[in-house]
Amino acid sequence: MGVMMDNIGQPVIGVGAILVRPDGAVLLGYRDKPGESPSWCLPGGHVDAGESFKTAAVREIAEETSISELQRPQLLAITQNLNSAASVVTGAVLANVEQDAEALVLEPDVFTQWRWFSPGAFPTPLFPASQAVLAHWQGHELPTGWLTYPIALAE
Repeated sequence: MGVMMDNIGQPVIGVGAILVRPDGAVLLGYRDKPGESPSWCLPGGHVDAGESFKTAAVREIAEETSISELQRPQLLAITQNLNSAASVVTGAVLANVEQDAEALVLEPDVFTQWRWFSPGAFPTPLFPASQAVLAHWQGHELPTGWLTYPIALAE
């Protein structure tokens, strides 16, 4: 879910995906990108022109992990980072996957591994946007400078 600045001050629209297995585990990738501090990150990335958050999430998940079988992907919330020099907005998409869903490292220049974690045992440090999205999902207090705008989920 790496939303980084392309041009300082330009708005950035990103998407992050919370993939949940039937056992409750969530997929996180170890992001080790030159020029950034290594961190654990949800799959995701930039939303391209003409894409919805859900469409972007499905594309990014497949590009980064090879996982393409998503059950009921839904927009959970929009997050906004008020600490950034630019306007940074991230859509959080929640989707269920099969228990045996296997994530492959398809972007080795960004991610070194993908692992499933229990929601009570997320690793640190988390990528800031991922941390905000996961905090919202779990009903925890958001990191300083982050706002979320919840979306009513269909049952």
